[in-house]
Amino acid sequence: MQPPLIILHGALGDARQLEPLTTPLSGVGEIHIFGFPGHGEQPMPASAFSIPLFAESLLKFIQEKEWTQVNIFGYSMGGYVALYLAKQHPNLVHRIITLATKFHWDEPTAAGEVKMLDPDTMRAKVPAFAAVLEQRHKAGGWREVLKRTAEMMLAMGRDNPLKIADYAEIKQEVLLLLGDRDKMVGLDETLAVRNALPVAQLGILPGVPHPVEQVDTEVLSCIIRRFLNRP
Repeated sequence: MQPPLIILHGALGDARQLEPLTTPLSGVGEIHIFGFPGHGEQPMPASAFSIPLFAESLLKFIQEKEWTQVNIFGYSMGGYVALYLAKQHPNLVHRIITLATKFHWDEPTAAGEVKMLDPDTMRAKVPAFAAVLEQRHKAGGWREVLKRTAEMMLAMGRDNPLKIADYAEIKQEVLLLLGDRDKMVGLDETLAVRNALPVAQLGILPGVPHPVEQVDTEVLSCIIRRFLNRP
């Protein structure tokens, strides 16, 4: 019997974005989409956004469910959180699939990523996306989500929570997926992590950019199912 599958969204996202995956993923066990604190309908936490905070909230959710082991699919930041949790609690995580996860963080990288996270700039340059975020993050407010996400990225640039040497401690089977048109995540950084992980595979999705809404859910779910159903 398969362990439960937890699906994790990315930065600025929420659980509802990944609901289209649940139907085509039927047959891989019990499925739960987890929403990070401060995102979507989840209350804003008292402390700053961080990978350890999100991993701790996920750990608490798993413990409340009394699960002894889980599989995790994480999109973008969700994949990073999954790997961080696996390092901290190796017996709790069975297999991990990441999609479009950015692994390389330093100060110049973080500075580049946060340029568009100013709400007024976003409203002026990508008003449609700003409107989506405003509707998505009604619990804590989209401006606060942007602010805290920018602060988290800058902190990751100063001190990446997962150094390349840390991946050697993650013994679980991991599948790293990357779209060949992803402009946020580089192939080199993904290959570096694949090579650092003891048991890992890399999959390239043709014609796929970074936004999860532009991923073919049937193709993605087929890849996830095959990976999780391996003996």
